[in-house]
Amino acid sequence: MKRIVKLLILSDFFIFSGLGLISPILAIFIKENLVGGSIAAAGIASMIFILTKSILQPTLAYIAQPKHVKAMLIGGTGLMVVVPIIYFFATHVHHIYLASFVYGLATATAYPPWFRLFTRNITKGREGLEWSIYSSVEGFGSAATAYIGAFLAEKFGFYAVFLIVASMVFLGFLTVIFIFLETKTKEAPKTKKSKAKTKEAKARAK
Repeated sequence: MKRIVKLLILSDFFIFSGLGLISPILAIFIKENLVGGSIAAAGIASMIFILTKSILQPTLAYIAQPKHVKAMLIGGTGLMVVVPIIYFFATHVHHIYLASFVYGLATATAYPPWFRLFTRNITKGREGLEWSIYSSVEGFGSAATAYIGAFLAEKFGFYAVFLIVASMVFLGFLTVIFIFLETKTKEAPKTKKSKAKTKEAKARAK
């Protein structure tokens, strides 16, 4: 498995394990802590996220060019960091709806380039295995956070959970940044070598 694939999996693990901490406590948080909150509002928030993601993702994937991969992945992942921060400062249920929209927009922006990078760097002949590893890692993260999120909220309160989530999503964002920094570092020497070969070829031609 290539290093870039491992880093992509790691970034997703941080992001979705972090955001998964919110899932088991969201309905209770909305109902008990926000103006206009109700159990139904949690369903509306989920609907806003799913619709935003489902509508925008194919459109963004269609118009995205290879040169936009870096900007879209970094921008979309960075936008995900905003989601738990909105939760932290939320006082009205409308703030949660805003967070759901931002989350849907962030996911729709980040995932077309994420899929592109993962697919282009997956090991030929081991596509099924590496996609399965990704799925299993995300599954383990979701399974753990399903309990941990509720435990932390009961022990330390909702706002402590939101801070933890923000920290984990930020780690995922830093991992994405590192992917491109590492890629740029590796490509630099190759560029110099190619320039040297070009000069050598021109000299021979003369």
